[in-house]
Amino acid sequence: MTQPFTLDPRDRELFRQTVGPVKPLRSERVTFILPPPAPIPRFTLADEQQVLSDMLSDYFEPADLDTGEELYYRREGVQQAVLRKLRRGYFQIGPVLDLHGMTVAIAREALAAFLHSARRDGLSGVRIIHGKGNGSRHRGPVLKQKLNHWLRQRDEVLAFCSARPMDGGTGAIYVLLRRLI
Repeated sequence: MTQPFTLDPRDRELFRQTVGPVKPLRSERVTFILPPPAPIPRFTLADEQQVLSDMLSDYFEPADLDTGEELYYRREGVQQAVLRKLRRGYFQIGPVLDLHGMTVAIAREALAAFLHSARRDGLSGVRIIHGKGNGSRHRGPVLKQKLNHWLRQRDEVLAFCSARPMDGGTGAIYVLLRRLI
């Protein structure tokens, strides 16, 4: 068992001689009360930042897709019969672009170059293979969703729809292009 520490009386006297006479302080306590910080609407700021980010990104809107796996779109002014014929394979489909294994950035560049080339060559129909997203695990078909968004933004695209089963089914699409004048 340890004994409590006791100060030798000689050390105590030496301390008092060294320090000299002292006066006790008044016991006034000063307490600092900081004003509360100004409220920062963190969630509002985050929401506004997200809106700006979404406006500048190629964010996919799930409402653009129908409940099924099929993609289809027709630009305003294009008759429903044209889309129906495209879906049934009545249009001659030219070259094919296969996006399998590409990153989103590379796929976007490849799509732009492919559509430019097809239009320059005077083609009206092309097929793009995007895959079914089986390699994306829980994220679903990433390129399919991006392609749906990108093609709707392109002026040269009149309509597109999922391909027939023999041409890739829901893993590919037919695209109808506006001809150069």
